[in-house]
Amino acid sequence: MTGDRAPALPPVVERAAFHEELEALHEREKAHTREDDAIAAARRRLPVVEMPADLELTGPDGPVTLLDAFEGRRQLIAYYFMWHPGHPAAEQCEGCTWVTSQVRELSYLHSRDITYAVFCQGPYEESRRYRDFMGWENVPWYSALPSQETLLTGRHVGMMHLVCYLRDGDRVFETYWTTRRGVEAMDYSYALMDLTVYGRQELWEDSPSGWPHVQRTDDDALRLRSGGRPIPQWARVESGHSDALTR
Repeated sequence: MTGDRAPALPPVVERAAFHEELEALHEREKAHTREDDAIAAARRRLPVVEMPADLELTGPDGPVTLLDAFEGRRQLIAYYFMWHPGHPAAEQCEGCTWVTSQVRELSYLHSRDITYAVFCQGPYEESRRYRDFMGWENVPWYSALPSQETLLTGRHVGMMHLVCYLRDGDRVFETYWTTRRGVEAMDYSYALMDLTVYGRQELWEDSPSGWPHVQRTDDDALRLRSGGRPIPQWARVESGHSDALTR
């Protein structure tokens, strides 16, 4: 899309007609919200599975346990960050970079006795340098490598996962997990795009003819990249931050 004009415009109507159609859509949105609340209620009633609390992770000071990652809180949300060992920053996962970039303020989670942490599926030192390059220093960061086969039992190791845990004293339970588009729970950028007239501007969306597309490609990765890098990396590079992941 070039210049100030969009490729296509929606119909233009008087405000009364606009409000009438918008109110009809609001009713559908309210129904969607109620269904989302009902799904969350069902999620709270799921059974749980016990996990070995002493599963090993690697943290800034060496080995720690899954129980340690709770930081004393009752609940833990862990994002399992995909990793490409030995690859430069520009070649690391654009999807994981996208969702991890959204999680900045942790105090609201902490106020509900919830810890948020990243469990990277790669070596600690290399991946921690990526965390530092991206400016995610406030996010607890661990390598899941020592135990990831057990932590991700029954799932595809190497794929993005969002997993919730509960602690009862020294016992740890897994309560929920999701992957692929389920990790959009971490995101606000796409949620805001969904409110706009052009949406996410992706090919899979049901949009009127003539609506713009940010990338005319079926490759999901390219929609989260610019100039060969995950989009958020450019601001860090331009601010002078080193993206070297090896020493």
